[in-house]
Amino acid sequence: MRFMLLVKADRNSEAGALPDQKLLTDMGKYNDELVKAGVMLVGEGLQPSSKGSRVKFSGAKRTVTDGPFAETKELIAGFWLIQVKSKDEAIEWVKRAPNPMPGTESEIEIRQVFEAEDFGPEFTPELREQEERQRAEMGKKR
Repeated sequence: MRFMLLVKADRNSEAGALPDQKLLTDMGKYNDELVKAGVMLVGEGLQPSSKGSRVKFSGAKRTVTDGPFAETKELIAGFWLIQVKSKDEAIEWVKRAPNPMPGTESEIEIRQVFEAEDFGPEFTPELREQEERQRAEMGKKR
């Protein structure tokens, strides 16, 4: 099972404040644990929403809105993608993480990633083959 661990943004991350050396060290140690356990697939921090954009879809119309975005509590400052045996295991890993926003309350949201079998018969053999080709091609680009 794959899970995305979403680090919620706060005022400081949205202001572009970078983590201090202690947090970078603590996160590096935590990431080492994830890698050594064989569960970490990827993990990254995100630039503040002031450097981002949103594209709103309304039928065939597309509207682009540049950041920053007002609702900080709904924004993401970083993420990990991990592969574990259960949601409980994902929770245990998150409980071991350093506080991503030291000195304040912070939150890491845990969301399970859809797997091919979750889509049932609508995900035809042709669509599965297409996805496998895409994953193989993405793997070549790294």
